[in-house]
Amino acid sequence: MSEPPPQETPPRDPHGHLARRLIQLYAGLALYGASSALLVRAGLGLEPWNVLHQGLAELTGLTIGVVSIIVGAAVLLLWIPLRQRPGLGTVSNVFVVGLAMDGTLAYVPEAHGLAVQVPLLLAGIVLNGAATGLYIAASFGPGPRDGLMTGLHRRTGRSIRLMRTAVEVAVVVTGFALGGTIGVGTLLYAVTIGPLAQLFLRMFAVPAASGGSTVVATGTPEGAILRP
Repeated sequence: MSEPPPQETPPRDPHGHLARRLIQLYAGLALYGASSALLVRAGLGLEPWNVLHQGLAELTGLTIGVVSIIVGAAVLLLWIPLRQRPGLGTVSNVFVVGLAMDGTLAYVPEAHGLAVQVPLLLAGIVLNGAATGLYIAASFGPGPRDGLMTGLHRRTGRSIRLMRTAVEVAVVVTGFALGGTIGVGTLLYAVTIGPLAQLFLRMFAVPAASGGSTVVATGTPEGAILRP
């Protein structure tokens, strides 16, 4: 009795693979903007770059989302001397996060009282971690602010951790001086976003198109966290 012929494994659909990555990219960017807006409404402290964005918004009268877009574009210009190459995710980051932030702020009212502020803060941080996992796992290039840090790392030879700390301390101090909000939320974000990003990176890892490994961000999640 002859054995049945071996079953061939159907090839992966490259178009489906790309579609999933694109969905993750834009879902992650939109969620990042929305979660950042929740942190703004919570009023208990923002992540470092949004402290700067909020301070500049107070100074200029522009919305925080528009300021985020302007700052993102300005940071992207700094990639030129650092010889960084942007990806689709890098350019999309500049616009989508800011638009999503302003859109969410238009519908979510200001929170009054810790009974509302604390849940908003916690939801914002957790959703921000989920957004980070979605965006980075899509593997379409880093955000402009993360690319600045990795570019400085390559040009100076200093560690990414040192470059990130130096840049974020500078933007927090500047943003606070301009009227940006820092507080317990800023500290809580700093200590939890790394573990949350690692968790969601594993959850949203995209299978490689050719089979085998998965596509995730290189380096530690703490060093590759999306900044709006």
